Amino acid sequence: MKGPHNIWRLIRTGATFQRTGAMGVVLDALDAPATLRIAARVIGFPFAFLGKKGDTSLPPVTRAITALGPAYIKFGQILSTRPDVVGPELADQLQYLQDKLPPFQTKIARRMIEAELGIRIDEVFSEFSEPVAAASIAQVHRARLASDGREVAVKVLRPKIERAFRTDLDAFHFSAQVIEWLLPSTRRLRPQDVVNHFEGVVMGELDLRLESASASEFAENTQGDEGFIVPAVNWGLSGKTVMTLGWGEGIPANKLDDIRASGLDMDRLGERVLQLFLSHALRDGLFHGDMHQGNLKFAHNGDIIALDFGIMGRIDEYTRRVYAEILYGFIMRDYTRVAEVHFEAGYVPAGQDVEEFARALRAVGEPIFGMDATQISMGRLLNYLFEVTEKFGMETRTELIHLQRTMVVVEGVARSLNPHINIWQVAHPVVESYISNSIGPKALMADLAKTAKILARFGPRLPALAEAALIRQSTPLPEPDRARPLRAMGYVILGSGLTLVAIWVSTLL
Repeated sequence: MKGPHNIWRLIRTGATFQRTGAMGVVLDALDAPATLRIAARVIGFPFAFLGKKGDTSLPPVTRAITALGPAYIKFGQILSTRPDVVGPELADQLQYLQDKLPPFQTKIARRMIEAELGIRIDEVFSEFSEPVAAASIAQVHRARLASDGREVAVKVLRPKIERAFRTDLDAFHFSAQVIEWLLPSTRRLRPQDVVNHFEGVVMGELDLRLESASASEFAENTQGDEGFIVPAVNWGLSGKTVMTLGWGEGIPANKLDDIRASGLDMDRLGERVLQLFLSHALRDGLFHGDMHQGNLKFAHNGDIIALDFGIMGRIDEYTRRVYAEILYGFIMRDYTRVAEVHFEAGYVPAGQDVEEFARALRAVGEPIFGMDATQISMGRLLNYLFEVTEKFGMETRTELIHLQRTMVVVEGVARSLNPHINIWQVAHPVVESYISNSIGPKALMADLAKTAKILARFGPRLPALAEAALIRQSTPLPEPDRARPLRAMGYVILGSGLTLVAIWVSTLL
């Protein structure tokens, strides 16, 4: 329940944030008024001893969140993709939030796998390792199939993790309500909607069948991408709490010295990571939503191996076309067209001035294009773009925010491999190719073909639908029922009276 019994959890959370010094950082990110800052300090200080100490080597916010446990860590990771909510500075801190927790015992993992899949570990696997990675929701074991000797990665959820997450989710919902009540200015950020979004993401990650489905779909979409590998799902050894994938042998993307020593072309790897991400987002509308260095490996032949498909981003075809036109407009420095695209898509209210909006966009783009190629950041441009669109009344679009944040992460991976990469030069052919295939005459013919298929499917019903529409148009509409406020008031009074009677009777009984 999302009720007052969560007050203790809220106090413990607040005390931890106060003790670790994270309270001030969060209040700054939420642009809290001075009175609330003072109140938070005065009220929070006496309770600070109730908070958890955390790892003193971490920054305040990551220290507090890590100390509070798995649900808070995952919530922090989700918030790192929402700079529109927590601000770019705090989002950057959360981006580096550690997701490394102590593993649980292998014997417990073995029991869980056997119970979920109805197998005997020693009969199915000739080898089964200790945990090789442990995160907030699950841990991974390296194993070898007894049937054919192939190596696999076996991911198993933490025991009782779903119950723990549901308990903390109740506290998150209650906290969001309290924040909206104490800070009315935060309502534009919709804290309760943010928690609902988090709940949807986490509940999906707590069912590994859904992650298996995402991995399978991602693999199908990218099977033609040379040098990009998504490990295959072993459906026979996967279930709600267990997922088995092919083992991806390679050098983790965060071990730059090892990559350099291997002789791989790091400049080319950086370009490929960026181009593949853009291709997946624009071409397929399905992209890896958590494509940081910990979820990428590089095989010894240069192949890029993707891991962990719990967070995936989706963009519908229309939004992809809009996003591509915006990017291409900036690449070509055609700010008038970029402004027109925003208005055509309905992102900016029609009452705003197109030319004024175009001037604001020019003020965003020109300084960046005046920089050296190594300083040009697509992530920075998108951050500026969202600031401008917010001033012109553009509503927050979660899918674009997620794409923008992932773009920043991918750009960081690319720059770690190739510090001199020219982001725009690398992105240009991908965006241009998508636009030529999706907005020109070829795309128009494809759209007409899709429309014809839909009409053909409903062909037998079209005459009846047309006749019904004509009948409705020719039939006069019934007069609307007159408002009767006295009758409505009477119903309210009657309902209230019955409720009071029911309460009185229950006290007598």
